[in-house]
Amino acid sequence: MSLLLALTATLTLATGAIAQPQVIAAPLSASVSPAPLAVLPFLNGVFRGTVPDLGLNNGQLQPCPVSPNCVVSQGSGAEDGEHTIAPLTYGSDRDTARQVLLQVLTVVPGAVVVDEQDDYIRAEFTSKLMGFVDDGEFYFPADEPVIQVRSASRLGESDLGVNRRRLEQIRLALADLGL
Repeated sequence: MSLLLALTATLTLATGAIAQPQVIAAPLSASVSPAPLAVLPFLNGVFRGTVPDLGLNNGQLQPCPVSPNCVVSQGSGAEDGEHTIAPLTYGSDRDTARQVLLQVLTVVPGAVVVDEQDDYIRAEFTSKLMGFVDDGEFYFPADEPVIQVRSASRLGESDLGVNRRRLEQIRLALADLGL
């Protein structure tokens, strides 16, 4: 349980949100959880934005827009430096890596998995105070032991580095769990 608390504390510090500790080995349910509500009730839903064009296109995640509120590990835009982030790596089999990532996402503040396939996971991350939504994508190519990632804010110009920090904290959590 101490690893779970350390993981929750690490993710909490990185995102600035407060998370309720959850048992990381708990079975995942197939149902989709409702989006977290903003702390300021009159702002609920105001900053959700609309879901952009996401998913895979010929084995590639969508490129980042020109705004600095997105990071991606592959495809167009991944080579410009500002939007570049390294893919997550793993030393186990792909199915184990996918299950461990799903478990880590259960303790990421404001995270809700909204699409789950054998080679792809999409999560929405809702900020605690204002209810801003970021879209996170995780792609597991069959031919290499990496998880290609993309995370982007739906609204606004800058995210103050939140999307990059969140993915780096997920990277650390996976490493702490021996992935």
